[in-house]
Amino acid sequence: MALGFFALAIFLFLTLDPDVSPSSTASASAASSEGVEITYGSVIKLMHEKTKFRLHSHDVPYGSGSGQQSVTGFPTVDDANSYWIVRPEPGTSAKQGDTIKSGTIVRFQHMRTRKWLHSHLHASPISGNLEVSCFGGENDSDTGDYWRLFIEGSGKTWKQDQKIRLQHVDTLGYLHSHDKKYSRIAGGQQEVCGVREKRADNIWLAAEGVYLPVTESKQVE
Repeated sequence: MALGFFALAIFLFLTLDPDVSPSSTASASAASSEGVEITYGSVIKLMHEKTKFRLHSHDVPYGSGSGQQSVTGFPTVDDANSYWIVRPEPGTSAKQGDTIKSGTIVRFQHMRTRKWLHSHLHASPISGNLEVSCFGGENDSDTGDYWRLFIEGSGKTWKQDQKIRLQHVDTLGYLHSHDKKYSRIAGGQQEVCGVREKRADNIWLAAEGVYLPVTESKQVE
């Protein structure tokens, strides 16, 4: 099963991400142990710590609110629509292979649809919190796609299996999920939304994925 995930992620990465060089791909690895550094350009699944559901999207719009592409929590591991590419904030010096410090603004691009993890002031469908959607495209991204990453605990750079919070820059809502589930179009999948308070339900971890190696050049502190 693990080999299947690795092969799938490599296939998607090579097929859809034009920035990956053969040398980078050859040294990329499927993360399977704690402590792997997460770098820009890596393809990962984000796991909700409390429920173990994966952050997920698919080409199905919300029937309310913004009407943008829906984002949910998915109950099983083996789904290609739960892969996200970790991208830097535009206009910064960050590049593929750089590590990511706590407090950094990051973006998440949905692998399959190429849209960005997004939020705004529309109400989420089930709980009425801040809606989280996918929006934009390859060259269409704005501040609604910006998330500030905070590491829980003493870690300075983001690593696999490390507890994190993602706070939306525009709304200040934390990426959140809970056991409230959809019953029809996304039956069995749970709501993902934004809430402005720190709660146990807005803790996430990087789980399965293809993690690019840290760039060899010394990074400026």
